[in-house]
Amino acid sequence: MTLNNKKIMGIVGIRSGSKGVPNKNIQPLFGKPLVGWILDVAKNSKYINRLVVSTDSQEYADVATSFGAEVPCLRPPEFATDFSPEFEYVKHMIEWLETNEAYKPDIVVRLMSTVPLQTSEDIDAVIKILIEDEKADSAVVISEARQHPMKALKIIDDGEGGEGLVTYFSDSSHEVTPIARQNYEQAYYRSNVIAFNSNVLFNTNSLTGDVVRFHKIPQDRAIDIDNEIDFQLAELILRNYEQ
Repeated sequence: MTLNNKKIMGIVGIRSGSKGVPNKNIQPLFGKPLVGWILDVAKNSKYINRLVVSTDSQEYADVATSFGAEVPCLRPPEFATDFSPEFEYVKHMIEWLETNEAYKPDIVVRLMSTVPLQTSEDIDAVIKILIEDEKADSAVVISEARQHPMKALKIIDDGEGGEGLVTYFSDSSHEVTPIARQNYEQAYYRSNVIAFNSNVLFNTNSLTGDVVRFHKIPQDRAIDIDNEIDFQLAELILRNYEQ
């Protein structure tokens, strides 16, 4: 696959109704609505040639268009619940554009407003990987896990009227004791940029398909905002960038 005449669409999903931080997607971060950070970065991509936002809120739509994104339609409520699979709103947008504008992207880049510190180079890296690797269904930005998942714990009923701790994956109480992470294979988390061939979504009901490549970034660019502490951490990093 080459870049010649390829339709490469970036899509950002910003539904309303955030529980942890009300209106999180448009809350200010360092003087700019949260979604504005990823939209500005996406506009500077060398490869993305259309940028759309999927939202169920006209207020959010107005913010998105003020940053130069398109909002071709509002997202239907059934694709904007707490439990809606993510691929559904992406699929809805692609189908809407094909039906109403006879437009279908060759490559889709799913972006998220909650990861505001990524760069256009990060986005372009996964697109380039996908273009150059004919076997790849998708390419994903990843970063090393700050806390190894094998250290996760869960609370269980101890069967005697109390509660206790066990490891999340092995249900072991003996392994609740700290184990050096060097004993574990390195673990990574998705840093929420996914570039994929559009046919993959319709063939697999997945944004990644079967063959997934990757581009690694530092942990500071992978901050994923879920609560007020994450906002504070992101702002601290941005202040350090300015120094």
